[in-house]
Amino acid sequence: MSGLYVQVEGIGLWTPQATDFDALRRLFAGDTPAAAASRPTASALSLNERRRAPESVLVAIEVASQAVAMSHRSAENLACVFASAYGDQATTDYMCRVLARAPGELSPTRFHNSVHNASAGYWTIATDCRAPSSAVCAGYASFGAGLLEAATQACADQRAVLLVCSDTAGAGPLGELIGCQLTFACALVLSPASEAHLPRLKLTVVADAPRHSPLPTACVTWTHDNPSAASLPLLAMLASEGGECVLPASERHGLRVEMEVNA
Repeated sequence: MSGLYVQVEGIGLWTPQATDFDALRRLFAGDTPAAAASRPTASALSLNERRRAPESVLVAIEVASQAVAMSHRSAENLACVFASAYGDQATTDYMCRVLARAPGELSPTRFHNSVHNASAGYWTIATDCRAPSSAVCAGYASFGAGLLEAATQACADQRAVLLVCSDTAGAGPLGELIGCQLTFACALVLSPASEAHLPRLKLTVVADAPRHSPLPTACVTWTHDNPSAASLPLLAMLASEGGECVLPASERHGLRVEMEVNA
């Protein structure tokens, strides 16, 4: 395929060791990781929603809010793509345990939070967003697949698109099987490349196996502990404002991302 050209208007990031993109940029520069944070703010949600929302929703809403704020766009007009490899693992573990023991005791609220597009639902309701929204799942390739979907929408519809990719630590037998041990989420606001002062990304689907880009020691294990951390090579490019990487986009294909910085 010919390349898709998009620009990045906003970036969001949350993991216990780096709670926004500036913190991640400092970590990439060699700073000591900050003390671990326990819970994302997710201030776009009302207090009641924040109290009942699971961590998977809170972390997705937090990074979405950061990226939209950086872009200076209105969330209500932004199409959005939410990607996750495993969704809310803690809720899935809860439902399996209750259904096996006492199905009648299943919490309707917990069931509501178990669907793969729960974060998209919370976001669109909280921000009164009436633009198109979608949810993507592609296992370890979820970030690459979500990035391709968001970029395709941005170019095809000539509009800005919010991409959110997040996964939380696993729980129970499922968590042991999958091995996701870290909460990690990132978000990008993408739009068709048009502004000279913004870095431009060229995206091309390739058959090559993804290459592992060097990452700081402090976060090199993140890619093994959370599938959404597959975004780190691209985030490193955005932090340094240059380079290229190949991200997994499916079982057989990669997504080559090349950054072009206008003078």
